[in-house]
Amino acid sequence: MKKDYLISILVLVITSLLIFIVTRTFFLDLANNFPLITGFIKFFVLATIGDFIGLRIKKGNWDKPNYLLVKACIWGFIGIAIVLMFGIFTEGVQHLQAENILPFNGSVFAFALFTSIIMNLTFAPTMMTFHRLADTYLNLKILNKQTKFKDVVNEVEWNRFFSFIIFRTIPLFWIPAHTITFLLPSEYRVVFAAILGIFLGLILGVFKNK
Repeated sequence: MKKDYLISILVLVITSLLIFIVTRTFFLDLANNFPLITGFIKFFVLATIGDFIGLRIKKGNWDKPNYLLVKACIWGFIGIAIVLMFGIFTEGVQHLQAENILPFNGSVFAFALFTSIIMNLTFAPTMMTFHRLADTYLNLKILNKQTKFKDVVNEVEWNRFFSFIIFRTIPLFWIPAHTITFLLPSEYRVVFAAILGIFLGLILGVFKNK
């Protein structure tokens, strides 16, 4: 099992470096002109890579997730939502600081921290819950089980979902990670968010496969 984790982490690091080195300029140019399309593409590809790694950790070998294209499209639409939320929360925090509703106006670190905290305590749980329900729906279809909404809701292990995904990864990983994101110049946030998309797919994939 330790070997599987090391291989998966190595793949993750190499993929991240390739994204930064090879596609940085391309993504920056594309994001400036087509931000929503870019958001869809990067999460379609990168969060799905995280799904692959999560499945690798579970099975010990590389395999293709079921409903791969559908799940990748779901990630893509989540990517669009994230692009929209980045704009809403950054502008919102700047406005609140300018109006002295939030303190430390002019502090780059305070802006990044406030944006990360507010976004991760409001939008992130909603997004992760949506993904968990959508993924559970597809898993039930694979098993030919009932796929009514109440059946999907009852299938999710909500106690573990909240104790791990919400109460651990958000304060311990996502708030610090997105604080770094919002410390970067706006044109580089796209690249960093693309790399974080791999971790998002990995974290949710590991939770799903436990």
